[in-house]
Amino acid sequence: MIEQIEEALKKLEEIAGKKLGDPEDPLLVSVRSGARASMPGMMDTVLNLGLNDVSVKALAKKTNNERFAYDSYRRFIMMFADVVIGVSKSKFERLLDEYKEKVGAKYDTDLSADHLKEIAEKFKELYKEDQGKDFPQDPKEQMLEAAKDVFRSWDNPRAFVYRRMNDIPYSWGTAVNVQMMVFGNKGDTSGTGVAFTRNAATGEKAMLGEYLVNAQGEDVVAGVRTPKPIAQLEQDMPEVYNQFMELANKLENHYKDMQDMEFTVEEGKLYFLQTRNGKRTANAALKIAVDLVNEGLITTDEALMKVEPKQLDQILHPAFDQKALKAAKAIGKGLPASPGAAAGKVYFTAEDAKIHAETGERVILVRLETSPEDIEGMVAAQGILTVRGGMTSHAAVVARGMGTCCVSGCEEIRMNEAEKTFTLGGATIKEGDYISLDGSTGNIYNEDIPTVDPEISGDFATFMKWADEKRSLKVRTNADTPKDAKVAIDFGAEGIGLTRTEHMFFEGERIMKFRKMILSDSVEERVKALSGIEPFQKDDFKGIYEAMGERPVTIRLLDPPLHEFMPNTDEEFEVLAKETGKTVEELKIKAKGLHELNPMMGHRGCRLAVSYPEIAEMQTRAIIEAAIEVSKEKGIEIVPEIMIPLIGEIKELKYVKEVVVKTANKVMEEKGKTLKYLVGTMIEIPRAALTADQIASEAEFFSFGTNDLTQMTYGLSRDDAGKILADYIDKNIYECDPTARLDRTGVGLLMQMAVEKAKPVRPDIHLGICGEHGGDPSSVEFCHMIGLDYVSCSPFRVPIARLAAAQAEISFPRKK
Repeated sequence: MIEQIEEALKKLEEIAGKKLGDPEDPLLVSVRSGARASMPGMMDTVLNLGLNDVSVKALAKKTNNERFAYDSYRRFIMMFADVVIGVSKSKFERLLDEYKEKVGAKYDTDLSADHLKEIAEKFKELYKEDQGKDFPQDPKEQMLEAAKDVFRSWDNPRAFVYRRMNDIPYSWGTAVNVQMMVFGNKGDTSGTGVAFTRNAATGEKAMLGEYLVNAQGEDVVAGVRTPKPIAQLEQDMPEVYNQFMELANKLENHYKDMQDMEFTVEEGKLYFLQTRNGKRTANAALKIAVDLVNEGLITTDEALMKVEPKQLDQILHPAFDQKALKAAKAIGKGLPASPGAAAGKVYFTAEDAKIHAETGERVILVRLETSPEDIEGMVAAQGILTVRGGMTSHAAVVARGMGTCCVSGCEEIRMNEAEKTFTLGGATIKEGDYISLDGSTGNIYNEDIPTVDPEISGDFATFMKWADEKRSLKVRTNADTPKDAKVAIDFGAEGIGLTRTEHMFFEGERIMKFRKMILSDSVEERVKALSGIEPFQKDDFKGIYEAMGERPVTIRLLDPPLHEFMPNTDEEFEVLAKETGKTVEELKIKAKGLHELNPMMGHRGCRLAVSYPEIAEMQTRAIIEAAIEVSKEKGIEIVPEIMIPLIGEIKELKYVKEVVVKTANKVMEEKGKTLKYLVGTMIEIPRAALTADQIASEAEFFSFGTNDLTQMTYGLSRDDAGKILADYIDKNIYECDPTARLDRTGVGLLMQMAVEKAKPVRPDIHLGICGEHGGDPSSVEFCHMIGLDYVSCSPFRVPIARLAAAQAEISFPRKK
């Protein structure tokens, strides 16, 4: 690496006509990351590298600007010490604030050359006091240390958090870029800024940007001063503005996407430091994609690839109730940095925000300004409020990328971080008080405003129509109630891939009847108890069939172990004793007998139906009767799909299937109505995947239950895996949580084997997935690749799966 640096530095010095550390005309450089994926603010950057006690004098002489030279030097000392060495930035900031107060300077720009000289000396003294040695004067040593730090920053905690949030593999790593410095802090004809070619919050085709005169890049991002809007540049520097607009439009047309650009103006000359595809909110992403198609810049396929599927989650969540919002009175207003609605309790540190969010509280993070170290608190927060900073500050950019509501730059706030309070609009807000933020207007409210669910329309509808036209993979939903089913249909679900019947037993009087069934002493008692439950089950199924119409509905027979339904308190046992005529002691002995050491692998799923076939009979009767009745009442054709869970052996499936078929045929005979129905199974035990050819001879469909399939393949319980997985991910043993994203190498291989074994036996077999992975974009892509017919996920993740399926078709087209 040292040889690469030396070789590249030599070329840079030849191009620049300057040398690093030259006592007459020094070359100064910036050292920053060059990661494959954009990670704004997450990696380290060092500016003004190459300055020392000698070169700073040469810079002052060469530019005839002593103030600029020492301003750059004090910035470099603080940045190098903080970022590379680890001396706390707050120590330097405290010293600087005290000095400004002493000399009566409000802003850094009010400091003279002599002031800045003195500050640089004080900074070096602080460094020596902290480190026990002088600030490094050798520019090559500075560069090597800075380069090593940028590489190390790939492993900093905030980078880990950001990568996990954005599915960026650790193995990608980062490069280090070294660039010749240009300076925005040379006076009133210099400046620095950040701009987007379109509005990153709304997607509107209008330049959004900010700049500061006589400043360096970190000043804009950090929000040290509130910057000017980019339109003001036309008045301040008209020639620079015209050139800037020309280049910005050229870049967008070239890259065919909204650009996020960093620029510097040095004594009237414009420099573009970098450009990249800009981070944007979900609504902005959709509008930009649709507009770019309408403008003829891209195709619909290209548009579909420009929106991250997980971003759609941002627009599928609540906004403020309009009636409540009209009745509320704003106590202040900041900049609408990231749209949306957020209400929660105020906390003033990222750590406090994270801790309280983990207890289930809705949290608003309030900061003077955010920094990358605040990332975990920002992730935990419902909304973010800052006193300083503009539309391109750290808080704004990161919040927009996460889809988190953010109001920035509310300079009317008077913050007391020690007392954990702030005042605004005559109100004093304490830690734990509720506030509400409107990220679309910038309004701040001193109350907890209720929210309402969103609606899909406009650009979203257009975009999703393109996705549906492209994809070959169907998208169903996991829904246990008619309400969930209706929500999923509104979001584009094409059926139900999983209805969990056990969730229906906990409502009202049903749980008592179900407990009586469990505690029965004979088959006759059990059948009698089940007959009281059947009408409830049938009504539930009718509600779901009515909501779904002729769309397919897969209903899973009872899956969890029976002990989960038993009483937990003495009071519940006493009520049950009165209902059954048994003593509390008898019931407790019976309940204890149901306890298992490892219930996940115990008496559950198809094993219940083998031991108690009358349960499967009751559920099958309810399913078939509901389908017949709704078919008659609504004049529609329903094809029930009955799913037998946890099969690991073909004989299990045969046994339970015989119970289902015998019962279904009996019901149809009684009702004088014949209907088509399917009997299939969940593939959630590794042995089922390995023997899928045998199981396909009996099953008319497979649904991969990847929650259990992942647990059993890894030997890792989802319920207990949190701490283990956190350690494994932190130590790069796992790139990501396998319970959230499908493990293609292990679990995926089992799925692929099952598909390849099943299809020759039953070419028309229906293949789907109904685990939590069904709404994860990477998992959806894999399901497309191995030839599944559908994925099934929670209602609010249906649009995500629809887009992911379309992107999978574009990346890996299926043969038609």
